[in-house]
Amino acid sequence: MKTDVITIYSDLNGRDKALQETERFTEYYHITGKNAMHLRLLTEETFCMIHGIMEEFSGRLWLESEQTRKGLLCRICLTIEKPLNKEQEADILSVATSGKNEMAKGIVGKIRELIRQSLQSASDEDEEYMKNICDTLAVQDAGYWSLQLYRQSLSHETETKKQEHDELEKSIIARLANDVKVWLKTDITEITVEKLIME
Repeated sequence: MKTDVITIYSDLNGRDKALQETERFTEYYHITGKNAMHLRLLTEETFCMIHGIMEEFSGRLWLESEQTRKGLLCRICLTIEKPLNKEQEADILSVATSGKNEMAKGIVGKIRELIRQSLQSASDEDEEYMKNICDTLAVQDAGYWSLQLYRQSLSHETETKKQEHDELEKSIIARLANDVKVWLKTDITEITVEKLIME
């Protein structure tokens, strides 16, 4: 099932409709008690998180589900068609379970991410930020991305670096969700909060 898509706004308009759709979703699947309350809280916190990070936005929010062997996987999906600055990206990625942009997976994804962040930093003029990008994507000092260097960086990843991605904010979303995925594109931000309802 996929609920109606609700348009939400930075002035909190659309929040009540989003919560109504969440209730309709839980009733459809006979989700009750703590599970129903958790889904409602996750919907509200997802909305409030974006409201606290971004200004002057409109977006789309809906819930969808997938039956798995372990139970019903519920997804709260949010799409905002607006580019983010580096501080906003850091705030959103701090909630992601992996701590990473899901768009940056694989070779092509890494190249796209380099281009996207380079375009963003062109207006920021932030050398430290660009250095972090280069470190993350294994960009050489000359400013280009190398597959060979990228492979080397993966093989030399330290345990400390892995642990950094596991340190999530102690928020409602981090505590209640099974997974949080973030896709940062050039002008679109997509967030999916997953909650598994065990059978």
